[in-house]
Amino acid sequence: MAKPTTVYVCQNCGYSSPKWLGQCPECGQWNSMEEEISQGTGYRGQGVGKKQITGQTVRLSEVKAYDKAIVRVGTGMEEFDRVLGGGIVPGEVVLIGGEPGIGKSTLLTQLVLNLSSTSSAILYVAGEESPEQITMRIGRMSSRVQGTEDSEQWREHIVFCTSTDVDEVIATAQQEKPTLLIIDSIQTMTTGDLTGTAGSIGQLKECTERLTRIAKSMHIPTFLVGHVTKEGTIAGPKVLEHVVDAVLELSGERTGQFRLLRAIKNRFGATDEVGVFHLTDGGIEEVKNPSALFLEERVDGTAGSCLACVIEGTRPILIEIQALVVESQLAIPRRVARGVALPRIQLIAAVLQKHCGIPLGTADIFVNVAGGFTITEPAVDLAIALAIASSQKNVPISAASVCIGEVGLLGEVRKVSLLDKRVNEAKRLGYTTVISAQTSSALRTILQSMFGKKSSH
Repeated sequence: MAKPTTVYVCQNCGYSSPKWLGQCPECGQWNSMEEEISQGTGYRGQGVGKKQITGQTVRLSEVKAYDKAIVRVGTGMEEFDRVLGGGIVPGEVVLIGGEPGIGKSTLLTQLVLNLSSTSSAILYVAGEESPEQITMRIGRMSSRVQGTEDSEQWREHIVFCTSTDVDEVIATAQQEKPTLLIIDSIQTMTTGDLTGTAGSIGQLKECTERLTRIAKSMHIPTFLVGHVTKEGTIAGPKVLEHVVDAVLELSGERTGQFRLLRAIKNRFGATDEVGVFHLTDGGIEEVKNPSALFLEERVDGTAGSCLACVIEGTRPILIEIQALVVESQLAIPRRVARGVALPRIQLIAAVLQKHCGIPLGTADIFVNVAGGFTITEPAVDLAIALAIASSQKNVPISAASVCIGEVGLLGEVRKVSLLDKRVNEAKRLGYTTVISAQTSSALRTILQSMFGKKSSH
């Protein structure tokens, strides 16, 4: 038996040191080093060439995936399958992160219900809720899943485990041989081989690695629920992202009904796909036409509103950009943005003032993406610029118009990728006018054609 060793691990980045340090040399965080004791594995290094061969080799022709014998398992939700890359891969380990109360457990409960009719056993490790609480949620949601409300077959196929010891969970998985494993949440899992508390870096990493090994060896798809820290990272830093196969982030306004599921990392699919869901009293529903849903509450004929089209993965989505320009009462005017990067707003405001003659130097500017959507691509620049100009001039933009284009520092409107796909989506929803770089390459010309030379109010 190896002698236990003491290490000090940074709770922010996972850096380990044999002695305590006041400041972590890796991330610069102060007072983040905590003592952890590892029982060790008893391994001692051997000379070159003296290591015994204990591993097994597998030829490519013997791997099942090579003969396409392994197929993805559908989740019963097209939006979920889209983000995963087409479905669940056997042995895949997926980490789902998000703020508390955002809907992670609800999404996985829907997954469990959808698969209960075709799975022999689903092991649900309840570290935060009691089996009674989860059963109540499943019962409420089962009425929406075809075939489960009458037979209630999920009662026979879903197995609960309330242990938070990862070794006991693994032993249970080896005994039950489930077709799906849910860990809710990974922060509650611990191992007796480490002295750190539940949720510490050492415990998180060790428990995840052990669960990953059992998932790979038994080909069990495993979903781990991870909360985000106050810095917005999943389960405390990026430690777990290197261990799991996929990292999904569920986001949205907690007070709103829309939820967006994005893939931050995905070994078996693309990382630029997004799934749109709608929270209801009966659970969570997928949104197959997000453009119509995001625009259903739009008020036509209002100054400061402009439509744009963004590409999320391979899907075009129409969104509404809202802007409000008012005279500032402060010495330094405010620039406030939600759903779009603030530096982008400052850049566009500077271009409007310099090249288009719109006085914004003494005005507060507020920009919002309706529906809680977060935009990163520059294709919404033109819509933001026109929304700001519309609010400043108090002149509404035509309700049948969609604006697509990137705005440069010289006041030019640049072309964006996949323009045809964006235009087709706009026309499919009944919008007849698309304003882009093909309309004019100068932002000033577009503004004059839409607003004329009316002065601001």
